[in-house]
This record gives sequence, C-alpha cells and structure tokens, in this order.
Amino acid sequence: MTIKRFSRALGIAAGLAVMTLSPALAVAQEQSGAAAQAGNDRPPAERVLPGRIGGDRNERQQQRQQRQKAPAPVDPAVIKAEVEALFVAGATACQVSEANLLGVSAEQVKIYEAACTGAPGYIVVASTPPQIVDCVILDSQAQAARAANPEAPTGPTCALPANQDIQGFLKAYATQAGVPCTVDEAKVRGKSNDGAIVYEVGCVGVDGYWIEKAASGWEKTECLQVISQSGTCQFTTPAEQAATAKSWLTGSDAAACDVQQVRLMGQNANGRFIEMTCAGADGFIIRQNAEKAIQQVYPCATAQQIGGGCKLTTTAPAAAPQA
Repeated sequence: MTIKRFSRALGIAAGLAVMTLSPALAVAQEQSGAAAQAGNDRPPAERVLPGRIGGDRNERQQQRQQRQKAPAPVDPAVIKAEVEALFVAGATACQVSEANLLGVSAEQVKIYEAACTGAPGYIVVASTPPQIVDCVILDSQAQAARAANPEAPTGPTCALPANQDIQGFLKAYATQAGVPCTVDEAKVRGKSNDGAIVYEVGCVGVDGYWIEKAASGWEKTECLQVISQSGTCQFTTPAEQAATAKSWLTGSDAAACDVQQVRLMGQNANGRFIEMTCAGADGFIIRQNAEKAIQQVYPCATAQQIGGGCKLTTTAPAAAPQA
C-alpha cells in the first residue's frame, strides 16, 4: 500500500525562515518612538540668566532656529497615499485603513506600518522593489525569539491597534480555509516547499489542521495526516483525534467502539486505511472513502494483508483452518 503525500505543507522546514527587512527598519522604529516621546514632551522653555531680563539675545535666537528646523507634521492622507502606491508596486492587496510613517533610513528610505481593512497589516519599506512583511509573520518571529531567549531582542513588530489581534486574523484564515470546527488556538508553523506560509489550527475537542494558501486557494490537512508523515500538531491531543475517529463510526459495524488510539496507515485507489483501538475490545482497520464514509471494517485478527496489519493492537492472528 502506498502512502500518499497529503499536502505540500508537509514538506515544511523545521522552523519559519526569518523574513528579512532592511536594517533601516530598526532605526526607523527608534525614530518613531523618539518622535512619539517628543510629542508628549513640552518644548523647552527659554532659559533666563541671572541679571539679564529676558535672557541672552543670541541664546534665544539659537532656540528659535532649532524649533524652526523641526520637521513639520506629515499629513496622514499623504502617508496613506504613499503606502497605497507601495502596495500597488509590490502587488499586495490591502485596503489601507490607517498608516504611520515609522521613520527614514540614512539612505532616505521611508518605512511605514499599515493597517488593512478586515485583514492583517504590514510593515512596508519603500525600497525598490518595496519590502512588505505581514504583521502575523513578524509577531510569530517575535514569539519564537522570546521563547528561545527571553532576554534577546525580538525584532520588529507591528504597533497599530488594528494590527494587534493576531489570533483573530489566524482564526479568520481557518474560516477561509474551510476548517469545520471551533478554533481555539492557531499559530504560524513555517513555509512550505513552494514558499507558502503554513499555519496550525487547533480545534475544540476534535482533530486540528495545518492550512496554507496556495495559488489555487486555501488548502487544509488534518493533523491525523500531518502526524502520519512525521509532522507535529501542538494544539491537537490524541483524545481529540480519537473523538474525531469515533464520529466516523456512526452507523457502521464498528459503531460500538470506544476509540482509544488512531493511526492513519495510508491510502490507495480504493480509499484510505485507518487503524483504531477500542477500550475493552479488539481493534480493527477501516477503509474510508473521500467523504469519510466507512466502506469496510477489517478486524485486526484477519487484517495482516492490509498494509502490514495492525500495529496498535496485539491481537493474535486468526488460526489457519485445519486441513
């Protein structure tokens, strides 16, 4: 029996490759923070020297010149228009709802943060071509950096309030991918072989999924399939997978099984084959069609020819008939 590769997502690297931004971004974020702090501070009062009413004339003139050199506030509409042009140049869809200029590099390259209506926002570097990085990806990298070393810098992240609901964005992805469950947790897992971002979705009480957005649209892969090909699902437990398998047995010869363990064996032209164990009863292998309807149940005692037989159940094979 051959084991089909269920999803291109299963060729994922061990971790998400760091998506690099221009080094100017860190400088820009420092500039943005400094500008915000300056906006909260009162302008320095002119210093009056003892014995000189009104202070020194030259000193006052220098203070006026310094204030005149301060950059004028940039019109938010201008910033928004600049960011929209960068999204067009970068072939990235975003209905910009808000945009901030984070700063400018020594090479006079502007760096922005943009919020998108109904979708995650981005950090945008006005290079040629533009560098555009998803806030969800940046948040994932920051979390990974904190997990590896809580004292180390986490790298750039998005700061606009509209870009903070990362779990909300991920749950929306699960809905778009057609995940048929109530999602409780989700995260970025990495990149597939063709460069698509792969996400893990955890479900309340049932098997979870890996999802990815391919050129043809969203694709989803059950964690049962992911695990069968040496992947992992952080948000799915064996009990949740057993509950999902139990739901498939309704109306079949195996409906009475209190499923304890599940193993996806593989599939061929006739369907896919799954081994299950039961509490207080012998296990079996089922053959399931594409709609997950059970086509046949094979008791472990007679299933040696089905993909090498049962591995989870130690039931002895049936005795050969006497001649």
